[in-house]
Amino acid sequence: MTHQIIPPLAAHFIWHPDDEDAIFPVICAFRRYLTRDIERPFSRELNIPTFLYSTRQPLLAPITPPAKLAQRDVVFLFLSTNTLMNEAWKNYIDNLPAYEGYAIVPVAIEREGQQHALTGRLKNLNFIRAFDWLSSPLSEQYSILMLSHELYRYGLNDIAPSHTGIESSIKLFLSHAKKGDTGLKHAESIKRFLDNSNMKRFFDANEISPGFRFDNEIENHIKNSTIIAIASDAYSSRYWCQREILCAKRERRPIILVNSLEHYEDRVFPAASNIPCVHITAEPLDEKNILRILIAALLETIRFRHAHKLLKYYQNQGWIDKSAQIFARPPEIQQIVDLVRNNDEKISELTICYPEPPLYKEETDWTDYFKLTVSTPLWSSKDNELNMRIGLSISDYSPDGYERHNQNIDELKRFSQSLVRHLLARNNKLIYGGDLRDDGFTQFILEEATVLRDRLQVDQLYVENYLAWPLHTKKENMRWYANYSAVVKPHKVAIPADIRDSISNPDSFLEPNCPENRYIWSRCLTKMRQQSVASSDVRILAGGKLENYLGKMPGLLEEFIIAYESHKPIYLVGGLGGLVKLLCNSINEKKITDDFTDNWQTTHNSGYEELQNIAKRLGHHADYQKIRDLVENIDLTLLAARAGLSIEDYQSLMNSPFVDESIHLILKGLRAIKNRGAVLDN
Repeated sequence: MTHQIIPPLAAHFIWHPDDEDAIFPVICAFRRYLTRDIERPFSRELNIPTFLYSTRQPLLAPITPPAKLAQRDVVFLFLSTNTLMNEAWKNYIDNLPAYEGYAIVPVAIEREGQQHALTGRLKNLNFIRAFDWLSSPLSEQYSILMLSHELYRYGLNDIAPSHTGIESSIKLFLSHAKKGDTGLKHAESIKRFLDNSNMKRFFDANEISPGFRFDNEIENHIKNSTIIAIASDAYSSRYWCQREILCAKRERRPIILVNSLEHYEDRVFPAASNIPCVHITAEPLDEKNILRILIAALLETIRFRHAHKLLKYYQNQGWIDKSAQIFARPPEIQQIVDLVRNNDEKISELTICYPEPPLYKEETDWTDYFKLTVSTPLWSSKDNELNMRIGLSISDYSPDGYERHNQNIDELKRFSQSLVRHLLARNNKLIYGGDLRDDGFTQFILEEATVLRDRLQVDQLYVENYLAWPLHTKKENMRWYANYSAVVKPHKVAIPADIRDSISNPDSFLEPNCPENRYIWSRCLTKMRQQSVASSDVRILAGGKLENYLGKMPGLLEEFIIAYESHKPIYLVGGLGGLVKLLCNSINEKKITDDFTDNWQTTHNSGYEELQNIAKRLGHHADYQKIRDLVENIDLTLLAARAGLSIEDYQSLMNSPFVDESIHLILKGLRAIKNRGAVLDN
């Protein structure tokens, strides 16, 4: 696989399909911590690439092993009787790669799974004994803690993973009010739990500040620790607690706040903000809540270290200003003051880069006032507007059980969220032709636009949505539009002239319940796609299904052909799966995939042959020989040049499984087109 960037870390998960009920919920729960929550797209969570490997046929192993995609790849291999007693799986495991920076973490979900350690690729490796806790009421908490620690140890810890003792443990600094209130009790409970369990090899929490003096010893501990600030009623009023937080902020250390207020706090200490917070009410602190605190501390340590490594890498790649100061969380004014004071720089000359997503407009008033340049890898306060009409051809697709495509479809949604945010923030109009169903991509795009409109505090932020007849005859669709009236401009596409006489009542909805009606739908969808593409300056394609569609061919394939024949700049995001991935493969190999043939489409889509027969008779069918000739003869150099990219960058876009890289390349191409002064027309 060709792609341009090599991120610091990728996580891979392999499991047998017969173990799915037992282990897939754990994998899903862990992934929610590793990837940005699509339900909270502006959250500041981890964004580590994750890849999934399994099969729909229990007797067969996955088709491919995890590839070397990052500087460090951590492969979680879930083992059981099902993997042990299956020769295909044993061969698959024994042939897993052995690269530098490629760590396999065996996880025995049954005791029998440990037998894999006797011979072969896993011989003498240390196994996670997941069977010890999977039946526990706290199985999810222990699973996330154990998996997170191995991800940290193999993926981000600069100490050799073979060091499993105190050297590789995460150092915790428990900051709390020193008198006998809730804070002290909670700190003692955490320390006692660590001392009396095998968590001691994960965390080193020997240092609970014993007195009232903030001396060099305490400061040195803070410089090398993750801080757990236990906020009790007395915490913010204690001078030494304030000093500990200020020191941690100055040293740019990971911090979590444990909110354990019982009654009232007269003033929240300002420095104890801009950090993750865990709410705890229980006293005495029970095992579940201690695990919640430790998970939060471990994940924030991972997020912090990953953010630094990722931003430094992007800086070396030229995405970020070479002189930029790297922050693992959004900047605070006190940190800027310290930078200016210590480095003798002018504040207006500083550039600060922090992880995605960008800050709210209200949060950047002070940076604008001081003319401070703030940025994320994909955005800068100095960015210019693009003012383009950008067509989006993005839709979901049916998963294949992670046999060939090894990403969850939520990566496509995550890409869509981030892409829409960055395009609209640069004052582009988005052109989309989609249906109006709950949880569909149209709703997804419009909700993102609604949130962004409020964040940017602008009066207009439009998405233009093209809707084919007969969809715009349904009153519920118009009510659906009404919910997003502040951001969407609907375009009702008229009935094509050649079928107008076939429709008895243009004001009535027509069900696609017979070949004749399906032909009418296909003509209307083609016209909608033609108008949508014609009104766009460029087209971005991602995802796309191959089956169960209502047009004369898969929708994204038709939109690609219309856009290509119209000489539009096209961005093919192939690494996120679906039809576009197969299209990219066909273009690169100059050999069309079987999925884009009449025979495959007829075999996999009920009623398609009847639709094609009617369409052929009337001269509006899908000509798959013409599609083959077009795709197999595409000049990749021309495709890249139209998009404002080098051929190397365009190939990276076609293959990259990474959301940030895909969006970076799209924005790079759009800026190049803008700088040329006009969209190319040849």
